[in-house]
Amino acid sequence: MSIHPTAIVAAGAQIPASCTVGPYCTVGPDVVLGEECELVSHVVLDGHLTMGRGNRIFSFACIGISPQDLKYAGEPTRVEIGDGNTIREYVTISRGTRGGGGVTRVGSECLIMAYTHIGHDSQIGNGCILANSATLAGHVTVEDYASVGALCPVHQFCRIGRYAYIGGGTTITQNVLPYSLTSIERNNHAYGLNKVGLERRGFTPQQLKELRAAYRTLLASKLNISDALAAIREMIASGGAGEHVAYLADFIANSERGIIK
Repeated sequence: MSIHPTAIVAAGAQIPASCTVGPYCTVGPDVVLGEECELVSHVVLDGHLTMGRGNRIFSFACIGISPQDLKYAGEPTRVEIGDGNTIREYVTISRGTRGGGGVTRVGSECLIMAYTHIGHDSQIGNGCILANSATLAGHVTVEDYASVGALCPVHQFCRIGRYAYIGGGTTITQNVLPYSLTSIERNNHAYGLNKVGLERRGFTPQQLKELRAAYRTLLASKLNISDALAAIREMIASGGAGEHVAYLADFIANSERGIIK
């Protein structure tokens, strides 16, 4: 095991021999690391934190710290992190709260850039990108392969749909449609399909065609949301759209905070 002599590792921490703990890192007694994790330097791991295999944590990141919630009274809540994530400098990830389910989760293969904050009880999927200084309040859900741009504040309880792309500096106060491009440059509106991102993820031309038709109905038809949703449901029922459009329809129907349209 490679643990720098200046690092402080509490008794009880579980660190496999394949891990590297760099200078001036602090690891708490309830931390469990997977194989081949690397703490570059000055990393703080605290609380009941479980981390999977092959994660790389850069300097001054603080993970598993107590939540920024005045109701928190020291309950043994958790952070759970998957495999193969890159967590850059000064990232903060707070553990959950009793009222929010008790667990903050990050999936696998995510890139979490410098100064990002992931608030208590947030749920981050797989393959997500959170750019520099993305700020997620408590109880935020970011679904698989979504990208949150730099300097984006996200209001608590918001949901960002899978494969969504949010441009830098956009303030998010409602749910972000899956597969969408959403940006402050378009007055904080969803303005189309994340075509390039979806192509990179292997979406077929037919799937893109179906999603494009659904988005045209939702964003460009002058229908209100209820009527647009009914029209999209008709597309699905007639066999003109598949699983991705069905997921989009369910996302809209279940959005309690409303959607950015």
